Amino acid sequence: MTENSQPTATPPLTDKLNLVLADSYALMSLTHLAHWNVEGPGFFALHTAFQTQYEELFTAVDEIAERVRAIGCYAIGGLETLAAVARIPEFTSPISQEGYVEALVAANEKLVADACVARDAAADAHDPETEDLMIQRITLHQKTIWMLKSYLK
Repeated sequence: MTENSQPTATPPLTDKLNLVLADSYALMSLTHLAHWNVEGPGFFALHTAFQTQYEELFTAVDEIAERVRAIGCYAIGGLETLAAVARIPEFTSPISQEGYVEALVAANEKLVADACVARDAAADAHDPETEDLMIQRITLHQKTIWMLKSYLK
């Protein structure tokens, strides 16, 4: 591949990127739900943190989907499809502040695991741009996990 040519993804890489896309969309939705419904003494801090997180995820979803397109494939979409692919457990409000945080930690951890697989597939496909995108996502979600877990201490 020349420096200016468009990479063409292999189906396994596309599937892994679409999984990260689905995970990110599901996590965005759950984080938004927690933002709307969190209550209690930590309300202001969590309400603000959740907003920051779901807004960042909204941007990330677009970046991931556009990367799928840039490598010559198609991004998945539709709520039913995204939920089925992500398989991230949903929660129903109301739950405790800790319940929201614990559920979001678990969802972020699943996303990190799936992004690591996608990163490795991108490396195997000699696609450093996709690998870099996944590294950025992993780094951000590892930081989010640390912050959420710190709240639980």
